[in-house]
Amino acid sequence: MKFTTLPNTDLKISKICLGTMTFGNQNSEAEAHSQLDYAVERGINFIDTAEMYPIGGNEHIFGSTERHIGSWLHKIGTTEREKLVIATKIAGPNRGMEYIRQPLDFSKKSIHEAVELSLKNLQTEYIDLYQMHWPERIMNMFGQRGLNQIDSIWQDNFLEILTVFDGLIKEGKIKHIGVSNENPYGVMRFLRESEKHNLPRIATIQNPYSLLNRLFEVGLSEVCLRENVGLLAYSPLAFGILSGKYLNGSQPEYRMARFPQFTRYTNENATKATKLYHELADANGLTLVQMAEAFVHQQGFVTSTIIGATSLEQLKENIDAFNIQLTPEMIMEINKIQELIPNPAP
Repeated sequence: MKFTTLPNTDLKISKICLGTMTFGNQNSEAEAHSQLDYAVERGINFIDTAEMYPIGGNEHIFGSTERHIGSWLHKIGTTEREKLVIATKIAGPNRGMEYIRQPLDFSKKSIHEAVELSLKNLQTEYIDLYQMHWPERIMNMFGQRGLNQIDSIWQDNFLEILTVFDGLIKEGKIKHIGVSNENPYGVMRFLRESEKHNLPRIATIQNPYSLLNRLFEVGLSEVCLRENVGLLAYSPLAFGILSGKYLNGSQPEYRMARFPQFTRYTNENATKATKLYHELADANGLTLVQMAEAFVHQQGFVTSTIIGATSLEQLKENIDAFNIQLTPEMIMEINKIQELIPNPAP
């Protein structure tokens, strides 16, 4: 396993991060523990979750992902927990998720409530990396390419948020902070306020990045490289689409069949691009999973790649894919497909 340092911290993290959003819905507690055990055996020390998980959740299973991780952390004990880097997230505004708390915002009250609940669910005394799952303001994310109008209701509160996090860090409840599903404006505003007021600095941004969505390369990549903010790349397999298992109209009983409302990666151009990438991988003696994950892993702005699975077999395949190194010629061919069908799944 390869390791790196979480930017602007002394935390050593594995280049592979275990994503856990299937725990508590697609995966039982026992299966979750098996995945966690296997990931640690393979050298992974970085685990990412969120208060809103599991995916496809509702008020009855809300928080079960963190609780499954928490029961596992309790089982392995304090000494082993201290070897791990645990990341979680507070949910931003989202219609239909009012059962999490009301209002869903980043006020001092909401952040404190969210942190306390995550600490309880995770059965830990501190969170290594605490992230804002998505911004409070309306912006281009989750399938939206552009911003048609400025959110006139949202009020700038970057300074207030950082001040709250500063207090929580001083209390020892969280160690470092990050953003997720952000854009260059948000990243730079957080950085500016932290520098002006000597407040905690965001270490990471967790955004989608895959063969089907390379929008991070536009704007955010330069910001992160120059400002030393690390990308935690999520959905490197584009919700499983880049496994190739949905090609030719196949509808196996996997995530996309179970959650048809998630259409980010299922449009016509995404399917066309996936077929081309599958042919390229096959021509070079690789599986599509191997090529897709190797491509993400090789990018200089990627600090760690978040992988998820619903079985140990899938988890093993995902981890093994990081041993693949794509040649410059393959990268050139990948870029040709990107030029032909650019970012079909924003």
